[in-house]
Amino acid sequence: MASGGFRPLEEKSLVEYIKATPSLFSKLGNQLDELQIKEVGDGNLNFVFIVTNRSGSFVIKQAIPYIRCIGESWPMTKERAYFEAMVLKEHGRLCPGHVPEVYHFDQAMSLIGMRYLEPPHIILRKGLIAGIEYPLLAEDISEYMARTLFFTSLLYHTTMEHKQAVKEFCGNVELCRLTEQVVFSDPYKVSQYNHWTSPYLDRDAEAVREDNTLKLEVAELKSMFCERAQALIHGDLHTGSVMVTRDSTQVIDPEFAFYGPMGFDIGAFVGNLILGYFAQDGHANEQNDRKAYKDWILRTIGETWNLFHKKFIALWDEHKDGSGEAYLPAIYNNPKLQVLVKQRFMKDLFHDTLGFGAAKMIRRIVGVAHVEDFESITDARNRADCERRALDFAKMLMKERRKFEGIAEVVSVIQEGY
Repeated sequence: MASGGFRPLEEKSLVEYIKATPSLFSKLGNQLDELQIKEVGDGNLNFVFIVTNRSGSFVIKQAIPYIRCIGESWPMTKERAYFEAMVLKEHGRLCPGHVPEVYHFDQAMSLIGMRYLEPPHIILRKGLIAGIEYPLLAEDISEYMARTLFFTSLLYHTTMEHKQAVKEFCGNVELCRLTEQVVFSDPYKVSQYNHWTSPYLDRDAEAVREDNTLKLEVAELKSMFCERAQALIHGDLHTGSVMVTRDSTQVIDPEFAFYGPMGFDIGAFVGNLILGYFAQDGHANEQNDRKAYKDWILRTIGETWNLFHKKFIALWDEHKDGSGEAYLPAIYNNPKLQVLVKQRFMKDLFHDTLGFGAAKMIRRIVGVAHVEDFESITDARNRADCERRALDFAKMLMKERRKFEGIAEVVSVIQEGY
């Protein structure tokens, strides 16, 4: 057995673990008849097992002490499982309709047992590739973001409560460090892990590394990411961290969570929707040109921000006389000033969202970890054309984000210029 009681599980040892763990065994009716275990971890970091029998089901997620998609040459703390479990519980309390329930957490084993999101739930990214429309997506994800971000911010907390909460999550330093490296650093320099669709994007990757204005902007975003403890963010809220059906939206995998800038979560989701948009031409064929689906993605981008804005402001208004200490009523004591405060806050948050979204897009094209939206386009030249349009848009968006007054302008630029 590894030090500290940790041992990586495989199917046989997992069965024994389940039998010895009442909170899991009871979910299977305390019996193992017709037990099925399937390892489905296709992400970058962890092992994930689906466990089912006639009586019940759950998912086991175990963190291992290295980055799975790289290997043992890139060590990574398995303590990330602790932060993931804590955030699943906290975000689940704040937004129970969109976060899977945690049944069991074993810190020594870096293991979480949680609700199995059964079929037809699929990863949203795969649904985007398949061209499936999700009518509740914008409504649901905006609800999740509004509630988790508002209720963990100083708009709701006292400063003492907020600092204590920040202290609780400041230990997730290795995952934050990984984000700093792969999102804000590696794409802008020569790095052994960077790759792209070569040779077609060789010059494009070089142009990113030579763009001084882009580097100034990403430095500002990195500073904000490292220094601004605004809310308890998911930390990796891309379309691979959301599972969906036509009437269900569930957010998973918050292991990168910490107290950071709100715009990082919103930007990650919106930026990945934009990546999905630009990938559509690579999935089009004679039977389906994907134009109608591209229009749906753009509508969803607009609706996501607009609904988030509406719900966040509604929560702010509802709790304006609560204990939040960001804007003390004794100071911000007239309606005109209160309107100005909200306008400035939301304008800054919108521009943060665009900047972080652009950074997340760039890193998925010329950095270490790419996205299936593009990678599943088999023709390399076609894939590179899609990626180049996305990359050019992302570079523009990062550099010119402050010029945009609303999400409709962003959508129009995508439609008309890219």
